[in-house]
Amino acid sequence: MTVDLNGYWKMIYNDNFEEYLKALDVNVAIRKIATLLKPDKDIIHDGDHIIIKTLSTFRNYNMDFYVGKEFEEDLTGVDDRKCMTTISWEGDRLVCVQNGEKEGRGWTHWVEEDQLHLELRVCGVVCKQVFKKS
Repeated sequence: MTVDLNGYWKMIYNDNFEEYLKALDVNVAIRKIATLLKPDKDIIHDGDHIIIKTLSTFRNYNMDFYVGKEFEEDLTGVDDRKCMTTISWEGDRLVCVQNGEKEGRGWTHWVEEDQLHLELRVCGVVCKQVFKKS
């Protein structure tokens, strides 16, 4: 059973983001700017097709994918890498595995009540973010 992720979500909590960016080797100037931002998520979820737009005043990132189908993800603007990405449902959680230069890279999205949770992982570093539906 999958969860409906549709909606516009505003960030309300962001923990350990700078350490996550350090683990990705993002330069200090970009890290400082990024940690000041509170990006929104605009998610369009139609069956196995999902579009996740991460929106901020500094930079936007769009992810357009089909659950269960591996694709090459271009992370230009994030950490300027490419990786092979697979996203699948594990119970009611949307789990992403990004295979590339960085070990243990990926993320998990899930919904609890009216909040969207996001756990970002890379090289043993974990960042937790929470968004509220608006």
